Amino acid sequence: MAGSRFVPGVVPQRRRVAFLVLSMVLGVAPGIERAARADAAPEFRVIVHPSNPLQAADRGYLADAFLKKVSRWESGETIRAVDLRPDSPARRRFSESVLKRSVGAVRSYWQQRIFSGRDVPPPELESDESVLAFVAKFPGAVGYVSGAAKLSGVRELSVK
Repeated sequence: MAGSRFVPGVVPQRRRVAFLVLSMVLGVAPGIERAARADAAPEFRVIVHPSNPLQAADRGYLADAFLKKVSRWESGETIRAVDLRPDSPARRRFSESVLKRSVGAVRSYWQQRIFSGRDVPPPELESDESVLAFVAKFPGAVGYVSGAAKLSGVRELSVK
């Protein structure tokens, strides 16, 4: 090419861009992205009061607890679920992953339950710290926080 010089070991800008585009098309870049995310903190962590004997809970059971379809833990303790505010990224991921519904669909579910006089939703707290304090205070409490939250006075529950 006129005006360009070949320098051994240096890939011209166009080739780098072409390689990046090709790797994205072939699906290499998503694998790299997934690997990077695996090293990052989880998007949410489910937490319980330290007196809760469960080490792990099934997603379906947790969904039923947060939708108040079940009201007691296997130990007999009353379940006291707590949510983060609706615009929280951790709430969005928890709702999609555990409840298998969008935050909007969960809110619609609760509007119908409230209107029919059947139940009220779990309280919505403003921050990870508020959820941690709630769960630490009440036996039977269960909540979730962002993956980066520093856990203190609570225990993380494994989700199956």
